[in-house]
Amino acid sequence: MYDTDNIFAKILRGELPKMPVYEDDLTLAFMDIMPSTEGHTLVITKEPAEGILDLSPQGASALIQTTQKVARAVKKALAAPGIMLVQLNGAAAGQSIPHVHFHVLPRGEGLNLQLHGRGMVKPETLEPIAARIRAAL
Repeated sequence: MYDTDNIFAKILRGELPKMPVYEDDLTLAFMDIMPSTEGHTLVITKEPAEGILDLSPQGASALIQTTQKVARAVKKALAAPGIMLVQLNGAAAGQSIPHVHFHVLPRGEGLNLQLHGRGMVKPETLEPIAARIRAAL
């Protein structure tokens, strides 16, 4: 059963703030406030679905299309040599927010891998990065 009180559902309803980089009718991309790398961006569906297996075919298609678009922009905006896409399903797999989403993580040689950041970053730190990604779209 989908939890309508999860953080991403609240963001979609406008109950919590976000630093958006892209939005269309079916998806939303925004900066992770606890980034594991500079440019760590989240892409979510607007469809109420906990995991990828719960999405409609249309929702899954829209989510991957937006993820690809945003990943290209993150790569360009951050001049990243690589991009890591992470999508977890269920708490046993490490999913911490029960709403289907992709992590878009710019990667480079020697960058220590942490899936989730350990501390929150202020909006004024995220906005210049978000602006670069929006410009790359």
